[in-house]
Amino acid sequence: MSDTTVLTIPSAEAQLDDHRRPLLAYCYRMLGSPFEAEDAVQETMLRAWRALDSFDGRSALATWLHRIATNVCLDMLRGRQRRALPMDLGPAQEPIVSNLHTRSEVTWIEPIPGNALAELDPADVAVERDTVKLAFIAALQQLPPRQRAALILCEVLRWQATEVAELLETSVASVNSALQRARTTLATTGASADSVAPTVDENQEELLRRYVDAFQRYDLTALTAVIREDAVQSMPPYDLWLSGRDDVFAWWFGPGIGCQGSRLLPAATANGSPAFGQYKPSESGSGHEPWALQVVEIENGAVKEITFFLDTQRLFPLFGLPPRLDG
Repeated sequence: MSDTTVLTIPSAEAQLDDHRRPLLAYCYRMLGSPFEAEDAVQETMLRAWRALDSFDGRSALATWLHRIATNVCLDMLRGRQRRALPMDLGPAQEPIVSNLHTRSEVTWIEPIPGNALAELDPADVAVERDTVKLAFIAALQQLPPRQRAALILCEVLRWQATEVAELLETSVASVNSALQRARTTLATTGASADSVAPTVDENQEELLRRYVDAFQRYDLTALTAVIREDAVQSMPPYDLWLSGRDDVFAWWFGPGIGCQGSRLLPAATANGSPAFGQYKPSESGSGHEPWALQVVEIENGAVKEITFFLDTQRLFPLFGLPPRLDG
């Protein structure tokens, strides 16, 4: 972060635009929503443009922009409840309809497309994938905002504590103290900035093909072969989540039987994991209607977790998915 840049008016727009994707990734980790992150980046660029005269090039442009983005995010987070996943709210429950509830007071974490974060440098892509996993984003939301910023800047973006102290306008000792408290909190969740998401190789691609085929045929035997015994399912905005393949299947072949006959359309990745648009058979008997964005997490050669994000009206356009499937 030591390079400096003189920001001139003629080149300002291009120079600022070069930082959009890194800022989007940073704001998403801070806020847990791609829509709020985009709003934060827009506000950051507006504030940067208005403050061009105050940027003298003595610090890196990225540092200056991240300082503005941090202040924007802190403003947005002030007085607001943290975003969450169903697993953050209580234990797994039985797969019965009476346990299916929405909570008006809960704001849910929302997934982000992988192509919104990708950088040209493959090493940067790996870092993006590994530190936007849903569980890690959920863990970050448990941290107070300034601790969250310190941890993201130091342990995800690998800034020096001195740089973070300057950005947060505090001391190095305060940054180190915030980091220690943040690490302690994350340790209770099992999340870590150093965890590595598995690369999708040929074996995993074959597993995903088998999963898609089994799900579309609603074949219990084939599904059993690709889903782990300790698999987990959740369905925001419902707070119900299920632990164990038996309970997952009890839901799929019980209250969730309406998903039989669904079609899955690849949606690249969400939060570093494979994603699919799920379309259920239309009640009209013609075509398929949007039902969920499925985010499928794989571990040790099998499906470990499936998150069904049901807000298709907002998420399908974001992931480039069609509003329905005809025929």
